[in-house]
Amino acid sequence: MCGILAVLGIAENPQGKRTRVVELSRRLRHRGPDWSGLYCHQNCYLAHERLAIIDPTSGDQPLFNEDKTIAVTVNGEIYNHKELRERLKSHVFRTGSDCEVIAHLYEEYGEDFVDLLDGMFSFVLLDTRDNSFIAARDAIGITPLYMGWGLDGSTWFASEMKALSDDCERFTPFLPGHIYSSKKGGLRRWYNPPWYTEDIIPSGPYDPLVLRKAFEKAVVKRLMTDVPFGVLLSGGLDSSLVASVASRYLENSQAAQWGTQLHSFCIGLEGSPDLKAAREVADYLHTRHHEFHFSVQEGIDALEEVIYHLETYDVTTIRASTPMFLMSRKIRSLGVKMVLSGEGSDEIFGGYLYFHKAPNKVEFHQETCRKIKALHLYDCLRANKATCAWGVEARVPFLDKEFINVAMGIDPQWKMIKPGRIEKWILRNAFDDEQAPYLPKHILYRQKEQFSDGVGYSWIDGLKEYANQQVTDAMLTNANFVYPENTPTTKEGYYYRTIFERFFPKNAARSTVPGGPSVACSTAKAVEWDAAWSKNLDPSGRAALGVHIASYDDNDDDAKTQSGEVPGITKNSS
Repeated sequence: MCGILAVLGIAENPQGKRTRVVELSRRLRHRGPDWSGLYCHQNCYLAHERLAIIDPTSGDQPLFNEDKTIAVTVNGEIYNHKELRERLKSHVFRTGSDCEVIAHLYEEYGEDFVDLLDGMFSFVLLDTRDNSFIAARDAIGITPLYMGWGLDGSTWFASEMKALSDDCERFTPFLPGHIYSSKKGGLRRWYNPPWYTEDIIPSGPYDPLVLRKAFEKAVVKRLMTDVPFGVLLSGGLDSSLVASVASRYLENSQAAQWGTQLHSFCIGLEGSPDLKAAREVADYLHTRHHEFHFSVQEGIDALEEVIYHLETYDVTTIRASTPMFLMSRKIRSLGVKMVLSGEGSDEIFGGYLYFHKAPNKVEFHQETCRKIKALHLYDCLRANKATCAWGVEARVPFLDKEFINVAMGIDPQWKMIKPGRIEKWILRNAFDDEQAPYLPKHILYRQKEQFSDGVGYSWIDGLKEYANQQVTDAMLTNANFVYPENTPTTKEGYYYRTIFERFFPKNAARSTVPGGPSVACSTAKAVEWDAAWSKNLDPSGRAALGVHIASYDDNDDDAKTQSGEVPGITKNSS
């Protein structure tokens, strides 16, 4: 992962702007500590802070076409770059970088090439022949991108808000799956899968082997790297499946550049649920496991840094990001620059606790669509910025375009949580292989534990206690006067907001964070499905523990469910 900054259409003294652009780009250097690049053409600048994952020796950016009339600065990975090069045989490539294809694709196809890219990316491309430019962001928003406007009429793009917040009067997150064109004006959506229109309910069959193979393909393509890598392993279903598939591939690969033993990483408080579960999965998969510990105080001490890097005051995101932030520093100290992570599964398959209450498949599907579309504001933001704070790149196979198309094309009736089926049953069942097990049964059917809970229950309790010491009752009572927009409703939320405002005081900055209190299991839809959810004012998964109990107490086939033997359903054993 890298950091990009583009300043386009500077009105006055563009050459004098160079020092400022270098200074602002430096704010992104944590994302790309390996090299810095800067390109200037007339009144436009493209800057790049590189984290070298592919072709470390010759892939410095910005990148160009043959005659350097087209320049591009990219943050991301293009997994199908070798296939795309085959389509561009008439073009001359100067580097082995996966991102160089973007310049040549534009030269070949014009602006309508973005859908050909398979990967995670944000980029800005400058066509010096007419001084036009385009910017685009990947389908789901795995990589961050912000867009801003200066008083002189200039247009700005940056991987993080901190690089443009001081110099732009207005700025906003760049929408995932969109492209901006200076020629055509405004944003337009380039990503238009069938599921994006929420009213079209899919009716495709559920084939466990098709789903399994699509996920395996998504994991394997993300092992494209020229540097050491590993996998984040919490011991839950999603990260365990990622680790299992990656480990199998490495064992059977003849070109395992960094060895055939997968490195896995986990963090938690002493005795936390995640540490125990991850250790068990690591032992089963024979990974080279690295277990890190942190204390509540160490997490609290890191909060200001975490909020500065995350650029949000969302409570759930900060809780979960702090352990990931601390772990990423440890991972980088081991020389690892890329990790696989399990984000996205809960959104695609309805894995959150309130999905137990979905009344029908139509509403279930529509809520999964809304969840996927909001990922760039929550889990994608966390996974990207918490790791990039220390120059580590996180890749997320569950958010592979092809895999999402397969998973979201299945009739949502199969995803519904019913008596006899645990949440995300269709994913678990797809990997329930009797002949060559991917995971032990009790891991494969382990129930969901939120990351912020799994690292140790006292982590959240410690945060609340600390916030209660920092924020008085009177401060919270008057919160609506101090913060009339997105008013915090808890002392913890108030405390995070004060830190955020110190770093990012502009109205535009606070507007980049989703509105309202962040309560993961008490969304409007959850309350609509079951009014009892409105009583839960805390985002912690513990608050909804009763859902698990209620869901299975009435089910006589509980033991069969946990082993994957669901009445009336033929278990996949291929």
